[in-house]
Amino acid sequence: MDASSDYAYTLPTSPKSLYNLLKDLKIEFKIFEHPPLFTVHDAKKYRDNMHGFHTKNLFLRDKKKKNYLVIAHEDSLIDLTRLTERIRSSRLSFGSKERLFEELGVFPGAVTPLSVVNNKKKDINIFLDAKMLGEDTIFCHPLVNDRTISLSYNSLLIYFDYLGLSFETVDLIF
Repeated sequence: MDASSDYAYTLPTSPKSLYNLLKDLKIEFKIFEHPPLFTVHDAKKYRDNMHGFHTKNLFLRDKKKKNYLVIAHEDSLIDLTRLTERIRSSRLSFGSKERLFEELGVFPGAVTPLSVVNNKKKDINIFLDAKMLGEDTIFCHPLVNDRTISLSYNSLLIYFDYLGLSFETVDLIF
């Protein structure tokens, strides 16, 4: 399976359902369509008039089997050893594609802060890059990787609050 809209019917929450939720929460957003993107490098080729904070999203797991979603600026170089200290964890590694789907309901390439809608256990530890505080325009995938959605930082906080999720802000400059 890939992470494009062609497989959206296999997701626990469809992009359309996500858009409806955002509308119900009175969150303003824009949708940008493009070919499926798997890397930051690929994404930078499709940036016409998309100025703002572009995210890189890491789904991680520690040796105590805790799950983490780290939302960083796309150009951030993340050192997992140092990140472990920064988020008070133990030996981080990338979560498997099976665990990613189980916890966040998306496929690799479509990890996004918006995928927490599928974390029914509400047990994911969310860390937001301090650089995104107050940003007017944040870009991330809407559960699939052939679209990008823009919304504000404050809108993201409204979304997390509605879902009953907490987060921490962390300085990811090492």
